[in-house]
Amino acid sequence: MMKPDPKVVEQLVEIIAHEVLVALAEEEANANNPNGYHCNFDCADGLCVRVCLDDVGNVVKAGAERISSTLGAIPPERSIAEMIDHTLLKPDATQQEIAQLCYEARRYGFASVCVNPTWVSLCAELLKGSDVRVCTVIGFPFGATSSESKAFEAETAIKQGATEIDMVINVGALKARDLNTVARDIRGVVHAAHTHGAIVKVIIETSLLTDEEKTIASLTAKEAGADFVKTSTGFAGGGATVHDVELMRRAVGPQMGVKASGGVRTREDAENMIRAGATRIGASAGVKIVGAGEATLPKSEAGSSSNKY
Repeated sequence: MMKPDPKVVEQLVEIIAHEVLVALAEEEANANNPNGYHCNFDCADGLCVRVCLDDVGNVVKAGAERISSTLGAIPPERSIAEMIDHTLLKPDATQQEIAQLCYEARRYGFASVCVNPTWVSLCAELLKGSDVRVCTVIGFPFGATSSESKAFEAETAIKQGATEIDMVINVGALKARDLNTVARDIRGVVHAAHTHGAIVKVIIETSLLTDEEKTIASLTAKEAGADFVKTSTGFAGGGATVHDVELMRRAVGPQMGVKASGGVRTREDAENMIRAGATRIGASAGVKIVGAGEATLPKSEAGSSSNKY
């Protein structure tokens, strides 16, 4: 009989131990809950986050405590192009530049274009009939608008044609450990998006957070129902790092998406992020990353990839 791989055995033991601990924690949390709320509970890197919801999905309680750890996973290999959100978020972007962005996205088969909300309708029209999705940003770039504003902004963008929503968390609330506000923020946008079949990526702004805060933010996003966690806006003085992507992947496990965004400018950068666990790459340099650099295109077709973000 073939001898089992010790590494595989170790991973299985860790997975089983994690699932048992989380199940016990959930059972205890729900047993001590007289109001009929149901609680989601998950752990990573010695921290656990609990998000409790009422019967209509409103966040009623969120908290963090130390308990256990969980495994991450490297995503399966895919074409780099179909993992890129081709991005143009600079405040002075013009209609012509947005049209160029959409042209490049269709030509190279990117996952989506990521634009400010004012351009959603135009992108939806230009990308009609293609597989390229329209992504927009909510509460961008500071995340300091109200939960109600973020939910309304998301709802409006989806009605205009967005199918992916990248929202910025309330960073100040996270740093103050007001996880109820953080979770309520996310949950409102998730509800607006999922009602219409759109997905939500939660920008945690890693450059402003400690590793512990990054883990808490990732777990809170997961338990509030988001589809992805995302590193950065690109506007806070820092972008994606391999360390942060690995940390976020460990936090959310193998089933949730991780988007590396900010400072990903070359194919090597993108491949490093993918190896670390990213399933999406947010970049303005998508054309260069897929190996069809500006030199291979007419000058008029290369303009958008110079945008920093």
